[in-house]
Amino acid sequence: MLVFLGGVKLQDYTFQLGECFYLNPLSSTEHIQDWKMEGNLKYSFHDEALHLENSLDSEKYGDNAHWVIWCPFEFPDEIAIQWEFSPIHEPGLCMLFFAAVGQNGRDLFDASLQARSGFYPQYHSGDINALHLSYFRRKHAEERAFQTCNLRKSHGFHLVSTGADPLPSPEDANATYYLKLIKYREYVQFSINDLTVLSWKDAGEFGPVFGGGKIGFRQMAPMIAAYRNLSVHKVF
Repeated sequence: MLVFLGGVKLQDYTFQLGECFYLNPLSSTEHIQDWKMEGNLKYSFHDEALHLENSLDSEKYGDNAHWVIWCPFEFPDEIAIQWEFSPIHEPGLCMLFFAAVGQNGRDLFDASLQARSGFYPQYHSGDINALHLSYFRRKHAEERAFQTCNLRKSHGFHLVSTGADPLPSPEDANATYYLKLIKYREYVQFSINDLTVLSWKDAGEFGPVFGGGKIGFRQMAPMIAAYRNLSVHKVF
């Protein structure tokens, strides 16, 4: 199946899972005790799932109430990231950072990098490079009126791919949704419940193709969401 996205013809590949690099049920405090938190967030556990939300009042603190939580491990290229997701309360936005590294060969947590606190410009126009998948966009009225998943590449605020978002709002979400993000060299493919939502081939128009790096979740307040069973596998 050939798809046209952003003027680049690419193959909608089928990838196979290989070795498991990382497996985390996200069902208790010990499962995130080494994770790095940027900004002010609250977490709790219900029904063997990690519930995440802001701890700062979103009306008072605005965009400074958002936050990021990073898995501490460095992952190679050619991986599939899988997790289970349930929206609990909106408005808000949920995002996955992946292939995230500090610029000039630095680790994402290098002390020489600018401090980060969940404020989005620090991530898209600071001193890190990353791909960002916004897969649940309900923060602003225009996002709720026309629901899409967006993929961006930074450094910079480059929107590189968009797909229709099949996830329901919390009042209609009566199930857990299975999300899978594949990063394979220049290809990115994202699916929800095995439905391919977007595919993109990086032709290098916004800098070199990214390789491995760290992954992290971001939410925009006052979103509350549940996460389960994060895994990272090699793909081929």
